[in-house]
Amino acid sequence: MSTSTHSAAVADDLPPPVPAQAWTPRRVAGYGIVCLWALLGIGLVWFLIASWDAELFRKYAPGYVSGLGVTLALVGISIVVGALISIPVAYGRMSKNPILSGLAYIYVYFFRGTPLLAQTFLVYYGVGSFKAELDAVGLWSFFRDAFNCAIFAFSLNTAAYQAEILRGAIESVPRGQWEGAASLGLHKLETMWKVILPQALVVALRPYGNEVILMVKGSAIVAIITVYDLMGITRLTYARTFDFQSYIWAAIIYLMIVEVLRHGIDWIERRITRHLKR
Repeated sequence: MSTSTHSAAVADDLPPPVPAQAWTPRRVAGYGIVCLWALLGIGLVWFLIASWDAELFRKYAPGYVSGLGVTLALVGISIVVGALISIPVAYGRMSKNPILSGLAYIYVYFFRGTPLLAQTFLVYYGVGSFKAELDAVGLWSFFRDAFNCAIFAFSLNTAAYQAEILRGAIESVPRGQWEGAASLGLHKLETMWKVILPQALVVALRPYGNEVILMVKGSAIVAIITVYDLMGITRLTYARTFDFQSYIWAAIIYLMIVEVLRHGIDWIERRITRHLKR
């Protein structure tokens, strides 16, 4: 075979050249949006550097740390309590008993269909109408604290979402898993604990992570009911200083929390699914 013939054969085997991407309106708009965000980021950094007040930071930084602790405590307790409540609710949603199923559906429908702010107001302002009844059973000491009212409302709200996440994850496990466990003589509870839940939690991890992130961002509303969380401290700082950067620092802290959670969830997901990638 001649050199020219060999070169022609090799050329025929090569993939066709990739054409250069055209400057379509969508591509131009994409680059424009990226440039706009970059300019906004640079402008924000410049503003923070130019308006930096060391005395303001020294005076109010401890308050931000305290507010951050309140926010993390509120979200953490609510998520754990909501997870405990979500188990019987999810069981009711999957039950063939029409009464249990109906009650669980009403619960989920109400707390997912109404704003978290309205639910918090219902608890914070509504329990005051039953002060005598709550005092008679020893619960008024709990509900008279705004922080406790926020935990109560947040727990009920996130329980509805977590119940649906748990129900969907369990139902996503193929029916054959149940049948295979039954053929091995496993009890239903043992099957649920050792076979179904490990698979369901892999499916539910990402939605659970999203729910935690949404709770962190939604927790800012408790500042309206006099809870001095991160946003409550931010409002107090702005009311005393009228310095707009107090809200910028709060936004940066919220962003840092969300990024830590996001990367933590990614790490957990990689760890528990590493056997699937071999």
